[in-house]
Amino acid sequence: MTAAELVGALRLVDQHCHSVLGADLDRPGFEALLSEAHDRPAPGESTFDTPLGVAVRRWCAPVLDLPPHAEPDEYLARRAELGAAEANRRLLSAAGLSDLLLDSYHPDRALDAGALAAASGARVHQVLRLETVAEQVAAGGVPAVGFTRAVTAALAAQAAGAVGLKSVAAYRTGLDLDPTRPGPAELAAAAGSWLARCERTGSCRLDDPVLVRFLLWAGVDLGLPLQLHTGFGDPDLRLHRSDPALLGDFCAAVAGTGTRVLLLHCYPYHRQAAYLASVHPHVYLDVGLALNHVGASAATVLAETLELAPFGKLLYASDAFGLAELYQLGAVLFRRSLGRLLDGWVDAGDLAAADAERYAGMIGAGTARRVYRLD
Repeated sequence: MTAAELVGALRLVDQHCHSVLGADLDRPGFEALLSEAHDRPAPGESTFDTPLGVAVRRWCAPVLDLPPHAEPDEYLARRAELGAAEANRRLLSAAGLSDLLLDSYHPDRALDAGALAAASGARVHQVLRLETVAEQVAAGGVPAVGFTRAVTAALAAQAAGAVGLKSVAAYRTGLDLDPTRPGPAELAAAAGSWLARCERTGSCRLDDPVLVRFLLWAGVDLGLPLQLHTGFGDPDLRLHRSDPALLGDFCAAVAGTGTRVLLLHCYPYHRQAAYLASVHPHVYLDVGLALNHVGASAATVLAETLELAPFGKLLYASDAFGLAELYQLGAVLFRRSLGRLLDGWVDAGDLAAADAERYAGMIGAGTARRVYRLD
């Protein structure tokens, strides 16, 4: 069996994803989810005219009984004819997934975990977002003197049902943060200042660098795999501050704790992330989100990642959000890219066929099952 055949038949573990909308979408609503932008495209432009939009028309249209490259209006008309429930079922099941590791942040009107499991035919596991828990505690009116203790207790309670944790520190402070664990006096001052700002503004968005460091270390203390957003995202992000290379000192600081660090997305810094995974035994990565957004160039990004990343350190992820298309498309682009890459190496004599099959299984599912203890 070739690597392409093996990875094509493999039921993938999607190590980082979000739920999908259960409601029908008009064209503006659909197009908004084909981009990381907050604003709509300029007049006369469309997010269908992007690598992601083209890939959706190429690979998702046949799942809805349309020819490849169906026009956007034709695609959306067929999607509306089927209805959201049937379109979601077809696209999610076509992805061929065994397990979904679901970020606790979802769009409004999203399917709950049970409905997502039923539509996809996959087991759904929770990944708990650290900042969300802290913001929930703050919104409950806890005093500053007991804030960190209350957050620690809330994290422990909610993490009992999770297989992993996630931080969006890249969005809130940037990854160029002090890697050390903050002390009690530093924490007390930061909590008092931030909670006072929450009360004054009515917004509890956790963006204090000391408290973000506290959350990262609270996550480390729980011992679950810790996912960190790196690389590109929506306009709230400052891209140069999301370079995973900035986490080098943090990765070194948590070595020996038993916590495994998962670098998410990584593009355009996927080579830096591959380097960190190559020098730290507890660091892993994916290029989820990137493969969908680069479309036909997915194989290039994957090849560049595997220039240095150990084969046992790369995991599959889609980072699908809102649209079931992103689950199916992520799986298609990953399978095609990895299969062609590994088989190309075999054909050139650079890799044994048995190793190619083994690596395909590891990257597509095996490493995620081991890291997250799914079995």
